[in-house]
Amino acid sequence: MKGFEAFAIYVTPFIIIGVAIKLLMRRYAVDLRDVKKQVGPAPKRRFLLGAWRMD
Repeated sequence: MKGFEAFAIYVTPFIIIGVAIKLLMRRYAVDLRDVKKQVGPAPKRRFLLGAWRMD
């Protein structure tokens, strides 16, 4: 039972924060697609000089 209590105490803040962010995003009409458009395309990965690099 102590394991379940510790798990609940650990996970509950993340769930509360996630729900709060989701409600705020809905309130201000921010969609994840809009945010991705602002960021731009994903960086390209290249193998250069023996290591993977991000452009």
